[in-house]
Amino acid sequence: MSRRASDYDESDVRIRPGRRGSRPRSKDRPAHDDALRGMVTAVDRGRYTILVAEGVGGGDQPERVVTAMKARELGRRGIVVGDEVGLVGDTSGNPDGLARVVRVNPRRSVLRRSADDTDPVERVIVANADQLVIVCALTNPEPRPRLIDRCLVAAYDAGLAPLLVLTKADLQDPGPFLASYAPLNVRHVVTSTGRSAFEGLEALYDQLVDRVSVFVGHSGVGKSTLVNGLVPAAGRATGVVNDVTGRGRHTSSSAVALRLPGRHGWVIDTPGVRSFGLAHVDLERIITHFPDLEPGTERCPRGCSHDEPECALDAWVGSGQAGPAGPSRLESLRRLLRARSGETD
Repeated sequence: MSRRASDYDESDVRIRPGRRGSRPRSKDRPAHDDALRGMVTAVDRGRYTILVAEGVGGGDQPERVVTAMKARELGRRGIVVGDEVGLVGDTSGNPDGLARVVRVNPRRSVLRRSADDTDPVERVIVANADQLVIVCALTNPEPRPRLIDRCLVAAYDAGLAPLLVLTKADLQDPGPFLASYAPLNVRHVVTSTGRSAFEGLEALYDQLVDRVSVFVGHSGVGKSTLVNGLVPAAGRATGVVNDVTGRGRHTSSSAVALRLPGRHGWVIDTPGVRSFGLAHVDLERIITHFPDLEPGTERCPRGCSHDEPECALDAWVGSGQAGPAGPSRLESLRRLLRARSGETD
């Protein structure tokens, strides 16, 4: 027997829920006002090691290391070593616990590099650092002044104070090499690992106190050896230099922040680099990072690229006003300009 329309009531109505549930998703994101503040000390395959200071989350809370993942609402925003972040979830420091990073605080500084000088994708190395420690061996492997110049440009562009650290001074006199950088007045520390002691380590420590310092350098220069000397508990792997190629083997696979003994500063050790692209640095700004040459551009024609016959830098350097290292510094500048514009370096 068929039913008439008047025979139905609300109990006969059935609503099929959507495939994603019947409750609509809200566009309002939680404010996470209760998020705890921490510092990222390591990143490994989507997991973040974060140090939460003593007292954060309650007056009796001890300092603790928290493992966290990135919350979905952060999207593709990158999180790097040195970032100050907001955490929710299990922030007790329990090894089996997992917190969520729900906020990345504004960065005071950002050190970037690109794969090469034409790659539009810039890679953030670390955040919130104060100085860039450029580690270079005086021999075995041979110094690479062009890489040092690139690191200096990246440091100046990021607002970091550069510090040049020379290793293996027991094998090679540092005087001639330092003379080429004397016009820049770059702070430097000379170290050596002789048979009796690790010389220069105390002087280096004094330059790192109360700062967040990023160590960079190509493989085999002794960067990890320095870090282990400064932070004995670090246990960073060290390698040797290939006798045939003169290159070191990568021993650090990711950046890690280590606190100096006495809690007076941070050292961020980074993997060895073979190149340091500057695609993120504007061509017009590169000359400002060569303070020994910049005064010579006042007589340059308008729109001068500083790599052309009419450039006034040739006369400036030729007259000796850039110092004895002027010719090599000008060559370094122009190699950077050519590489940054996509020409062969």
